[in-house]
Amino acid sequence: MEQEQIARLLDQARQGDRHAFGSLLEGQRIRLKRMLSLRIDGRLRGRVDPADVIQDVFLEASQRLIDYLRDPRLPFYLWIRFLAVQRLHAIYREHLGAQKRDARREVSLDGGPHPTATSEALAAKLLGKLSTPSQTMARAELSAQLRATLEAMDAGDREIIALRHFEQLGNAEAAQLLEIDESAASKRYLRAMSRLRELLARIPGMADYPWK
Repeated sequence: MEQEQIARLLDQARQGDRHAFGSLLEGQRIRLKRMLSLRIDGRLRGRVDPADVIQDVFLEASQRLIDYLRDPRLPFYLWIRFLAVQRLHAIYREHLGAQKRDARREVSLDGGPHPTATSEALAAKLLGKLSTPSQTMARAELSAQLRATLEAMDAGDREIIALRHFEQLGNAEAAQLLEIDESAASKRYLRAMSRLRELLARIPGMADYPWK
C-alpha cells in the first residue's frame, strides 16, 4: 500500500470512516504475515497461527485507533507492527515462559528487548530459492549449515538483513526501528549483506545464490 493511499485512508478514518480503517488494516496483512513468519519461535510452530495473531492485532488496533490518530508518533505500519511484536511477547510468555529468555535471540529496539528473526526462519527463506535436484537432495544438510552460519553472525547484522531483505522494510523504516540514522542503517545493511554473501560463498552450492 502506497504512502499516499495510507495518508488518504487515515484522513478518512479521522472523519469516522470505519471502512477506511478496515482497508488500512487489510493493507498491512501481507507485511505482518511476513514479519511474523520470521520471528515466531520454532517451538511454537503448529501451535501459533500467524493469521490468528494478526486478527488479535487488528482487534487491538481498532480499540486503540482514536489514541493513535490523536498522536501518531509512528508511521501506520510501524505502529501496527509494534502491536504485533507486543502480542508476540505475550504469546511467548504464555507458551514458553522463562524458556524464551535468550539474549542471543533479542536485540534492543524501541527501548526494550525485541524478538529477532530466527535463524531457522531465515535459513528456510534462503532455501526457498534453491530448487535444483542436487540442492533438493542435500536440503537437510544445507539447512543445518545455513542455520549455523546465520547463528555465527552478529545479532544486529542478522536483524537488519531480516528487516531490509526478508521483511522488505524500507531503509527509513529499518532506521527508525533500530533507532539509528538512515545513513548508518544503510551502511550497516550493505556491510551485513556483504558479510552474509561472503559466508554463504563458503558453503557448497551457495556461491551463486539468486539474491533477487
